[in-house]
Amino acid sequence: MSERAVAGPQAAGAGLAIPADTVARLDAAGLDPAQVISLVAAALAEDLAGGADVTTAATVPPGRRGQAGLIARSAGTVAGLPVAALAFHLVPGGEHVTIAYQAADGDRLSPGQQVLTVAGPVRAILTAERTALNLLCHLSGVATLTRQFADAVAGTQARIRDTRKTMPGLRALQKYAVRCGGGVNHRMSLSDAALVKDNHVAAAGSVGAAFAAVRREAPGLPVEVECDTLEQVAEALEAGADLILLDNFAVPDMAAAVALTAGRAKLEASGRITIDSARAIAETGVDYLAVGALTHSAPVLDIGLDLLE
Repeated sequence: MSERAVAGPQAAGAGLAIPADTVARLDAAGLDPAQVISLVAAALAEDLAGGADVTTAATVPPGRRGQAGLIARSAGTVAGLPVAALAFHLVPGGEHVTIAYQAADGDRLSPGQQVLTVAGPVRAILTAERTALNLLCHLSGVATLTRQFADAVAGTQARIRDTRKTMPGLRALQKYAVRCGGGVNHRMSLSDAALVKDNHVAAAGSVGAAFAAVRREAPGLPVEVECDTLEQVAEALEAGADLILLDNFAVPDMAAAVALTAGRAKLEASGRITIDSARAIAETGVDYLAVGALTHSAPVLDIGLDLLE
C-alpha cells in the first residue's frame, strides 16, 4: 500500500505515514489533510486518555486479524468516510489496517448498506471504532439534513446555505458535510467576507453608514447586509450591497424584496427556516436559504460497525 507522510500530531500512532489514497480523498474534498489528522488524533487521544483500550486488550488476542463493516442502520446521506478511515490508521496497529470503500461521500444510503470494510488487527479496529463512528455519524447527519432541505427546494433557483453556527474545531468538516448534502457554504471565517448585522448598524448609526465603513476598511471583500425591513433593503441597495440578508421576513415581504431588488443584489432568507417552510420561501425568488440548524442541530445518522466472519 502506498503511503504519504503528512505533518501533524498523530496520537498513539505518532510518526505513521497515512495511506496515499486517504490523503488524496481528503485533498479532493477540499480539506487540509494535516488539519484533519490533527483533529482525529486529538479525538483518539481523548478516548485513550494516555492509556489503553482495556476491554479490547482483555478480550482480543494480540495477533488476531479480521474484518469489520461500517453499515448504515437508517437511510441518509453519507459524509466523512476518509475522516473515519483516519481513525483506524492512527491507533496502535493502524499501520496494518486497510480500508475498502463501498460508498462515496455524498451518496444516499439505504438501511443495511455497507459503506466501508476495515481489515487488519482486530485490536486496532475495535479501539478506533467509537472515534470513527462519532465523526462519521455526525458528519453524515449534517449531510442528511442538508439533503432534506436541498430536496425541499429542488426546481427553484434557491440554494441551501450554512452559517458560522458550527462546533468549535469542526467547522471545515461540518461545512464539507453540507457540500456533500447538496448545500453551499457561507463564509468560513470573519475575514472571508463582511456581514453587517443589526448590532453593526446600531453601532454605525444606519445601514448606509455601516456599509460605507466596511467598504472603506475592506474594499476587496464582498459585503452582505442584514435587513429587518423593506426600507432597510432599499437603503442597502442604494449603498451598493452585494448580498442582502432578509432577517425573519414574512414570505410576502420576501417576495416584495425580490421585486424591489430586481437582480441588483443576491438575497438570502434567514430566521427559523424549517423543512416545511423552505419550499414557500424558495419560491419567492430568493437566492439562498440560510439554515443554521444544518450544523448546530443535525441529528446523527445511525451507522454501526460489525465484525465480519
